[in-house]
Amino acid sequence: MKTNKDRVQWLVLMGVAGTVFYFLHVILGEINYPGYHPLEQAVSDLTAATAPSREIASAYSTVYAFFTVTACTLLCVFYQGRVNRIFRLGIYLFTVMEWISAIGYTLFSLSSSGYAGTFQDVMHMVVTAFVVLLSITSMILIAVGCFRSKVHKRFGIFTIAVLGIMAFGSIATGIVPVGYFGIAERLSVYSVVVYGAVLSLLTFKHSI
Repeated sequence: MKTNKDRVQWLVLMGVAGTVFYFLHVILGEINYPGYHPLEQAVSDLTAATAPSREIASAYSTVYAFFTVTACTLLCVFYQGRVNRIFRLGIYLFTVMEWISAIGYTLFSLSSSGYAGTFQDVMHMVVTAFVVLLSITSMILIAVGCFRSKVHKRFGIFTIAVLGIMAFGSIATGIVPVGYFGIAERLSVYSVVVYGAVLSLLTFKHSI
């Protein structure tokens, strides 16, 4: 039993590796997108159908998605019978969110930079709505589960902090000047990506 547990914990580190590939898709995508303005443009623009960076950015994004959904699925396995039911439900919903994100954004990338109003773009926004809703719900449940367990309060506090940053970024995208949309969007997106990596790393250390 111990061997199986250790193997799962090692494999969960794919979540950390996935985060590395996520930021590589951003960095290399920006390098291969002449005229891209990160302060005002969304990360999704890098994989848009007409983006010059689509090929390379999509390749790294696909690796990120594979590693992340695999790691999250393993988190569901690892936490069976651990911590408490509320915490586990949060983990399950976080995993569902990652699956929807991986499949949804692959099928419905933006048709072009920004929002052109095509069916592809509408579906992209629908996927985003589900991702945001599930992210918020799962983090709230994980935080509540941590506080109820008494011995995991630090991670609960960390979860609330990340949730606050994500929520602030999501709200800010609708109120900041167009020239700063990219910053607000990144606050929301990056917080979830980093959170997944930290969750994987702490699971590996078995500190929560």
